[in-house]
Order: sequence, then C-alpha cells, then structure tokens
Amino acid sequence: MSRIELLLPAKDLSTGKIAINHGADAVYIGASSFGARQAAGNSLHDIEELVRYAHLYGSKVHVTVNTLLYDSELEGARKLLWELYNIGVDAVLIQDLGLLKLDIPPITLHASTQCHNHSVERIQFLEKLGFSRAVLARETDLETTQKIHNQTNIELESFVHGALCVSYSGQCYISRMMTGRSGNRGECAQICRTRFDLQDANGKTLIHSKHLLSLKDMCRADYIEDMLHAGIVSFKIEGRLKNESYVKNVTAFYRQRLDAILEGHPEYQRVGSGVTRFFFTPDLHKTFNREYTSYFLDGHREKIASFDTPKAIGEPIGTLEQIKGKYFYKPQYQKTTSLSSPDRGKKLGSAITNGDGLCFINADGELEGFLVNGVEGDRIIPQKPLSSFTKVTLYRNIDKNFEKMLSGKTAERKIAVDLLFEELAESVRFTMIDEDGCSAMIEQEVALVPAQQPEKMAETLHTALSKLGGTPFEARSINIPTCRAFLRAGFINELKARTVEQLMEVRVRHFHPEDVDRKYSPAMLYQTADYLRNITNEAHKAVYEDFGAQMIEYGLDKTEDYKGKTVMTCKYCLRHELGWCSKNSSKKCPPQPLYLVSGRFKLRLDFDCSSCLMKLVVS
Repeated sequence: MSRIELLLPAKDLSTGKIAINHGADAVYIGASSFGARQAAGNSLHDIEELVRYAHLYGSKVHVTVNTLLYDSELEGARKLLWELYNIGVDAVLIQDLGLLKLDIPPITLHASTQCHNHSVERIQFLEKLGFSRAVLARETDLETTQKIHNQTNIELESFVHGALCVSYSGQCYISRMMTGRSGNRGECAQICRTRFDLQDANGKTLIHSKHLLSLKDMCRADYIEDMLHAGIVSFKIEGRLKNESYVKNVTAFYRQRLDAILEGHPEYQRVGSGVTRFFFTPDLHKTFNREYTSYFLDGHREKIASFDTPKAIGEPIGTLEQIKGKYFYKPQYQKTTSLSSPDRGKKLGSAITNGDGLCFINADGELEGFLVNGVEGDRIIPQKPLSSFTKVTLYRNIDKNFEKMLSGKTAERKIAVDLLFEELAESVRFTMIDEDGCSAMIEQEVALVPAQQPEKMAETLHTALSKLGGTPFEARSINIPTCRAFLRAGFINELKARTVEQLMEVRVRHFHPEDVDRKYSPAMLYQTADYLRNITNEAHKAVYEDFGAQMIEYGLDKTEDYKGKTVMTCKYCLRHELGWCSKNSSKKCPPQPLYLVSGRFKLRLDFDCSSCLMKLVVS
C-alpha cells in the first residue's frame, strides 16, 4: 500500500500549523540558513515546535537546506543537519551533493528539485547516492514520471500547484549574472518576471518591453489521479513566501480533492491522521494566481506565458464593455473552459462588493487595477478614474468577503479516539486509544461513594468524557462498563485532561522518525561533469570523481565565467508561444538568431527543436 502525502509550504511556525490544521500530511520549511528562499528562514526553536505539532497529527516536517555551498560553508551546513536531526525533523531537502561526503546524521534526505531531477538516469544517480526521495522537475511529464517510477525504487515528489520558474530549477544563472543574486544560493531576483525586448538577427525590435519569460501559475488539480498512477507519492504546493489565507485556501482545496480520489482507491492511504472539517468552500480562482497552466504534464503544449504582467490577475468575472462617466455596469459572469482550470465549467465570480480589487489589461498592454468604491444596483463605481478601453476581460484579484471569511476559523482537524472508563475496587481508570493504536491510561485512587442516581451519574459521565473540544481528539466510542460511584465534575475533567496530555506525548514519540541506513553506492556513470552540475566545493567535486568523472568543471556560482554559457534552460519556448514553431506552425520565424535584451544584457536564444528546449546563451 502506497502512503500518499499532501505537502504544503510553511513560511513560518504559524503558517505551518495552519497548513496542518487544514489537512497537510507534511509541511516544508526553511532553516535559519542555507535555504533556497533566503527570506523564509526559521529558528531551530520554531522548527522544533512545528515538529511536535505535526507529529501530534501524524504529519511530517521537511526542512530545506537546499542551496549550493562553498567550502567555507560545509561545516556550518553539516552542523545544521545534526541539529535538525536532534529535534526530530523527518527529512531534509538538499541540493549540494557535497554534503554526502561529510559526517552527516542518519536522517532522510530528499533531492531538491534544484538538483535538476528530470530523467531516469538522473534519478538513478540520486538513488545510488542514498536519497530516499527526489523532487521531480516541474517540467517532467506523466510519461517520463512513469518511466522513472518503473526503473527506480526512490520515492517521487511532484509540484501540483503554485508559481513556476521558467527555467529548469538549478539550471538558471541569469539572476546572479545580472544582479549578483544567485537563485542557487537562495537569493533569486526573479529576472524572469521583468521586461525584455525581443530582437531578430538584424537588430530589429520585434517586441518591446514585455514580460517575455513570465509564466502563468501551475494548477494540476485535474491530473492528481493520473499522477498517483504514474508513481507520485507526494503532492507539493509551492509558496514558502505566501500568506496564511493562501495556505488555508489551497490546502483545503487539495485536501478535499485528494481525499475524494483516495476514497475510491484502497491501494493508497494518506500519511497523516485525523479528519479535517472545513467551514468554508475553497476556491483556487480567488487566491493569488497569474491564471493557470498544467505545464506540459500531459505532453500538451498550451500557451503558458503572461506577457502583460507578472502580477496576480485573479478570477475572470466577465467582459467589461465600456465605462460611462464615473461608473460601469456589472459584467455578465462567465464560465471557465481552460483545461488547466481547477474547476472546468464553473461559473466564476460572485457579487461584487465595496473594497473588492478589480483589474484589466488596458490599451497600453498594462495591468490596470482599482478598488471598488461603491455598488449601486448594477453600477460599479471605481475608486479612481479608469483609462479608456473597449471590451476587455475584467478580473477580480481581491475578493473582500472571501478574505474576511479566511481571516476567521476555517477548519479543524480531529483524531478519533475510543474511550474506556472503569471503576475498580478503590480507584478509577481512564483509557484513550486513538485511530493509530496509540494509547494512554491514567489510574487514580478515589473514595468511591455510591451515587444516589447511578443512571444519571452514568449519563453525566458520558457527557463529560465526550467533551474533547480544545484538544486534537474527538470521541469515536465511549465505553463505561459500570457506573455506581458519585464522581465530582472537577475530578472527571482533571482525569480527562491528564489522559489527553499523556496521549499527546505518546503520539509525538510514536511519530518520531527512525534512523535511515543510507547507502552510498558509487558507479561509473560519468566521464565528465560540466558547469551545469553546479559544483562549488571540493566535496561536491569528489562525488563526481567517485562516479567516474575525470574532466570536472566548476559551476557558474563559483567561476562566474558566463561568456558563451547557457544561463537558462527552458522547456518553455518563445517561438512556440509566438506561433513561430518549426514543427507545427506555418508562420515564418523572423531572421535568427533571436535575442532577449534587457539594459546592457543581450542573450541569444538557441532552440533545440529535437528536445523542445529553449536556451538563453551569453553571446
């Protein structure tokens, strides 16, 4: 039986707890240093508290230590791994393979997607290094995923929702080249979200100042069952910088979607414990998004760029015909038809209210946003004058009522327990056994004074024991074989509280991770290791030497020798996006090579049509 995991991002302790409350089987969180999101670091104290909270619900905590390391940093990273091991972290994500040559703890290691996990051969290599899991490249389609699953024994994790990097992760050096901030070192400046000009071989500007590398966001909600059957055991949501309302909404949506699928497949079982009840209806259209794409998962190449804006657009709610003076009329709500939509055919939009944020792409190709200042019948009054337009799609990127709802209590997660209350000769014994088989028992001496109304006492006792609000538990059954003695309410509640506390501690210990017997199995897999292997320290270099490499090149994060190098490798293709694909378009491409230009930087576009890849090369 496969154990299936819904994996959520945790910006911090509070967000991590919220994800768990809303049904996350695991969360991933950044450590104090060496994480690929430098702005999302957390103290060991907070991570330890999150570990205890997660283990209470049978969920897990993965910590990201997934930057490339310099030689001077290896010892600090090694010590950090031991500290994370000592506080009970379930797994650590790493990118720098040099850590495998050090004295690191017997903790589960996951190969970050930054390791460029895109092929059978690459995952076989990671398996020989001793990794328990590989986070697949976002570009990995279902067919390749199935091949990897069939030819390896490693666990496979895949992104299912969130923002997209236009480059294969770990193969992007453009941020470091242009700003000095390295994506492989947790400091990405998101150059892919900025403006570029597109020029042809003659220097003619074909497109001016557009976000030519900015992609829509990923949503694979319609493909979860296909991904399960292809071998995915962990469904990962992107967003370690996202706020709490995002985590609530997205977790709830995917928890419900995944549970509905698992219910029909007994060969799969979720990782975490308990049942989560939601007090709202999640809606992915109402959370941060740049519109959605399934991103090559089924092999289909759709239009996936967002040239006009890298900002959140939100849900399309209809066509805006024209503005009349200081107001416009409500548009007719529309249905979504996109294959990558989380709810195809759903009627989008709900009543527009004061404080909602609306936006549209204006005549200059810019995203123009505004708040709703008033609603009078069918008339919407914007807070500011709008530019002129004719027939544009109107989007809502702030739903005030939905956000207000998310600010309150939106979910609770409860673990089922069976309760047994027994009267003994001179004491009472209270036992709690939970759905995972963990148990706690408190026996307390007490003077057993006969109750004047035993039946009423039994009723009172049953009611008192069933009240487990404010704890992680809810009663599945209550067994009281005999009830002859009178017991004070305070005594019952104190006994119950002590038993609950003991069971919580038992659960935390029960879900403490076991040590991993990691096998490092060198084989002659490589003759060379070029700069794309991202080697930045001697230990990492030694790994490739163990696997046969004799010609080894350091990575660009160490050499910064960009001339003639590919600084971005993309499955996304501008020629395809613009209708110039040599395979399936009759539209002629302008004179090549094509160039992306931003300020003083000019990058040549090389197209590997046999592999459907686009590369950005420093001329």
